[in-house]
Amino acid sequence: MDHESDMNIRAQRPSTFSAILQLGGPVFVVLAIVLPNVALGVAMALGSWTWLNYVHVMAGALWTGADLFMGVVIGPVMRTTEPRQRADFFKRLIPKMTFLMPMLATVTIIGGIVLAQRIGKLTAENPWMVGAWVITVGLIILGFGVLLPNEIRIFKQLISPTPDVDRIGRLGMQNARLAGIQGLLQVVIIFVMANLRF
Repeated sequence: MDHESDMNIRAQRPSTFSAILQLGGPVFVVLAIVLPNVALGVAMALGSWTWLNYVHVMAGALWTGADLFMGVVIGPVMRTTEPRQRADFFKRLIPKMTFLMPMLATVTIIGGIVLAQRIGKLTAENPWMVGAWVITVGLIILGFGVLLPNEIRIFKQLISPTPDVDRIGRLGMQNARLAGIQGLLQVVIIFVMANLRF
């Protein structure tokens, strides 16, 4: 294959981002990005403690529920499927999760920080606050440092001309297990926040 033909093939191949956007569904992607951020922005603009608390709790519940579902249901189900079936499943799941989960995580964390500041608990002197910070940092590292990059790696394999089905399955299963761990950490931080409030 000559250099010009190779350049034409590369030009015709969509970028990873545009491929994720198309497979995730543009409407879903827009809603996943816009709704949580608009809700948080409105709550902060209004200065409403109740509305901000609602947005924080709702985003956190969706984030925690999705992670626990991945770890407790998706992981065990995927372990019993063939590599090709796993790859097909992750091809449909990853584009949606790549946009939804970071948005839910970001809104939950920002909302929690602002709430803690408003109720006067954002201090290192409070042991519950220290615990919340430690868990939050762990969640950020796990979510943005491991899970999200793995999702991108999976998707790059899925859209490549010669996808490595075994690698897709391995990374997908790793993400399912890590999502379960992240969900458990979120359950712990809910306990911490309950003690932080009262």
